[in-house]
Amino acid sequence: MKNVISLVLVASIASACSTATQHRADVQDDATDRITVGVVPQDIRIGMSGADVIGVIGSPNIVSTDADRNEVWVYDKLATDVAYSDSRGGVLGLIFGPLGSAGGVAVGSASRSAGATSSSQRTLTVIINFDAQNQVDDFAYHTSRF
Repeated sequence: MKNVISLVLVASIASACSTATQHRADVQDDATDRITVGVVPQDIRIGMSGADVIGVIGSPNIVSTDADRNEVWVYDKLATDVAYSDSRGGVLGLIFGPLGSAGGVAVGSASRSAGATSSSQRTLTVIINFDAQNQVDDFAYHTSRF
């Protein structure tokens, strides 16, 4: 009977909790539905209209003009991803009495916890210069992740 109780206790503890590494993998967000640096050189072309640019990457954060009074659009994106996960597991062995004893033998308890926090920031800055006909004349971009 003691061997059965010990086996159940060990198996329950081992399966009740995830490790911190497992939690980190669970909380990471790898969604790809955001504007990325790959979209800019792939989909933005010299000669595009402003409406076409908006259709590809949306409205700019900043609209200004250059020295020749041509429009300059700036997309400045900052994203912070924070996620937290934890688990706590515990087992109070087979309780056969109000005080946790079975046939005069005390039954012990065990617990374990693990957790992880994942935090990262991403930036993407895109600058699009338009010509006098309001078509893309030039563009530049920069991205970072930390």
